[in-house]
Order: sequence, then structure tokens, then C-alpha cells
Amino acid sequence: MTTGALFLILLLCLLTGMPIAFALGLSSITTILIFSNDSLASIALKLFASQSEHYTLLAIPFFILSSTFLSTGGVANRIINFAIDCVGWIRGGLAMASVMACMIFAAVSGSSPATVAAIGSIVIVGMVKAGYPESLAAGVITNAGTLGILIPPSIVMLVYAAATEESAARLFMAGLVPGLLMGIMLMIIIYIVARVKGLPAQPWVGFKNLARSSMSAGWGLMMIVIVLGSIYGGICSPTEAAAISAVYAFFIAMFIYRDMGPLKGIPWKENHNDSIAKMIFRNLQLSVVALPKSIFDKDLHKVFRDASKVSIMLLFIIGNAMLFAHVLTTERIPHHIAEIIVGWGLPAWGFLVVVNILLLMAGNFMEPSAILLIMAPILFPIAVKLGIDPIHLGIIMVVNMEIGMITPPVGLNLFVTAGITGHNITWVLKAALPWLLVLLTFLIMITYIPQISLWLPEYIDHLKGY
Repeated sequence: MTTGALFLILLLCLLTGMPIAFALGLSSITTILIFSNDSLASIALKLFASQSEHYTLLAIPFFILSSTFLSTGGVANRIINFAIDCVGWIRGGLAMASVMACMIFAAVSGSSPATVAAIGSIVIVGMVKAGYPESLAAGVITNAGTLGILIPPSIVMLVYAAATEESAARLFMAGLVPGLLMGIMLMIIIYIVARVKGLPAQPWVGFKNLARSSMSAGWGLMMIVIVLGSIYGGICSPTEAAAISAVYAFFIAMFIYRDMGPLKGIPWKENHNDSIAKMIFRNLQLSVVALPKSIFDKDLHKVFRDASKVSIMLLFIIGNAMLFAHVLTTERIPHHIAEIIVGWGLPAWGFLVVVNILLLMAGNFMEPSAILLIMAPILFPIAVKLGIDPIHLGIIMVVNMEIGMITPPVGLNLFVTAGITGHNITWVLKAALPWLLVLLTFLIMITYIPQISLWLPEYIDHLKGY
């Protein structure tokens, strides 16, 4: 009875158009007050504990802040130029470079909508000017942007880690190979389409220009090494690496690239005759003077304000979803559901079919973090009983969330691309659908070839002697 009441109230709230965070909170509180023996004090305690007990969740605002610094500055533009110089000379190379840029930006942002916004706002216009159909450009970016939550660091993986008490570092390791594989699959399909449609190729820029663009993007690319290297090397936890990434992103945006802040527009060299020593000394002086001034900088205030809005919104959803998960756990709902499903005698592969169907359906209507926090406590114990690795289950859930980002009516990537192109959601959906088939094929591969996800974490464990 409690189970039925909980999900019925949630469904009714969602049908009224209520935001998901309020729907989760209201259904949980109503169920506790009317149908449960749980105390009223547990509501306040759980809302507080959902943020304070899960140290991993502290990484989320830091990764959002670093992503905002990189999106506001010119890091995305430099990454795109580097990607174009790398693969732009291949037929369809501009679209392939867009995928490559999404892969790189995903490794420094952890957010799918941020990846679409940062990369798509630049490359979609560029592809159209180069002779690509606008629908193809929009479809490629909408799908490639989903790599933002698969290639580590990933905010969605952090939520799964908090919900299941699994290692966020091992999830990050498990997501790297699938993320690269998905990017390569998209590039291969783009090349085939380019050959069929006769899409243009950019001229080869030469190794000198490639070296120049790689040096220009180097400070942004170095962030990947710092974050993932420190996590995989066991130097930092994901939360500590997130804090480092926020400080590093602030440093390169304000003092290296100078796309914002008091030094905005000031060149590194006053003239070509400056010696290296003079250039370094002059820029150290400028940076020391600019550091206190940056506190009052409007660009910096905007970055913190935008990052705070996204962080508060996401953490509010997570807090209410944790309360919902608390009701599930208190009433032993996951335990009962697990007993029922195990009683059906489903094999592991059959259970994974059910998991994918449930998650694909949920992805149409709910935000990824809320889905994970609701479904993970239910699916996790069943997967363990059936011998499915929890890390493998986590990657399957994340890939399903990727697909949910491009399926209406709550596909966030669709809305971002619609805002960039000026077209309506229906047009963007039609543009994205052919490429969605690649993601569905990829989902089947990830589901039934677990070593794609598990090879890297198992190999690193082996190197560490575990």
C-alpha cells in the first residue's frame, strides 16, 4: 500500500507539470506523514544528511564551477581549433572535429548540456558555412554532447556513486574506454555519411599549425591530465580533484588565456623584441596587481553566479531524490521488488533488458540525477544477486541517461541545440534521430560486453596489486 501510494502521488505531481524536485519531495513527505510509521523529524534529518554524509557530492559544485570558467572563456574555441587541425583534413572532418572537441571538453566539464552549449554554439555555424546541412550539424552535436556525462569526470557518475556507495574513482575509470569508443563510432559513421553525401574536407594545415593550435589549447588539455591523472594515480579523490580543477580553471581563464578579468585583452608580449625573461617578469607583475582587482570583476561575478544557480538547482533535486530513496529504503521497497524479480527466475541478460527499457522510459520524463537516485537503490541489490558488477551496472545506467538527454519531452540537449540553432524542438529531434541509432547500438554493446567498461578499472587494480 505504501509503495503504491508513493509512486501514485509522484505520478500525479508529475502529470500536473510540477518540477521534478518538488514532486519527489512532496510525494515523499506525504507518504511519510500519512502511510508510514517513520517520524516527521526524519524528513529534516534526511534532507540535511543527503548533502553532508555524501562527501562525493561535494565534487559537483566544483566541477560545475570549473566548467563555467572554461565555457565562459575561450577554452572551447581553442579546443575546437585543435580538433579541426587534427582531423579536419579528412572528408567530413569538420563534423568529426566537432565530436573530438566534445570528447575533449567532456573530459574537463562533466556536463552534457554544457558540452553542447560550449561546442555547439561555435561549430554548428562553422559547419553550415563550410557546406554541411544544418540538420546534420545539429544532430551530430546533440548526440556527441551526451559524452559530457560518460567521459570522466562525470557529474552523473558522482550521483550514482553517492546512491550506491560505489567508488567514484572506479566509475571514472570504467567510463573512459566506453566514452572513447562511442566517440570513435560516431566519427566512423560521419565518415561514411560524408563519403555518400560528398561532404567537404578542410585543407591540411601542416604540422607547424597543428603544433601551434595544440600549444594554444595546451592549458585546457592539461586540465584533463591533472584531474584524471590525479584520480587514476591515487593522488586525489574525485572531490579533491574537482576542487583543484576549479582553481586551475580560474587561473587559466584569468591569467593565461585572459578571456575575462582585469587582464582581458592584454597581450603577453608588448612587442616582438621582448626577451623571455622580460615577458615573464612583466606578466608576473600584471598578475600580482590584477589578483586583488579580480575580486570586483564583473565577469568573475557572473561565472560564480551562473555556477551557483546550476549547483543549487542540481543539489536541490538530489536532496529531494535522496529523501525519496530514504522512503524506499525505510519501507524495504527495493528488497521486496528484488525478491519478486529474482522469483521470476530472470537470467542476468533478461534483467538487463528490463533495466534498459525502464531507464529509457524514465529518461523521457525525468532528469538524469533524479532517475539514478530513484532507480539505483531498486536495481542495485537485484544486480548484485544476479552477479552483475555494480560498476558495469553504473555505466549501463549512465549510457541510458545519455539517451535520455536527447529524447523528449525532457531532453536537455534538445533544448540547448534548439536555442543555438533557433529551430523548434521537433526540428532538432528529427535531426538527432538518425544519430540516436548509433547510441542505441552502443547501449547494446555496453550492456552485453561488460569488459568494455571493466577492463580499465580491473587493469589499474592489477597494477596496484589489489
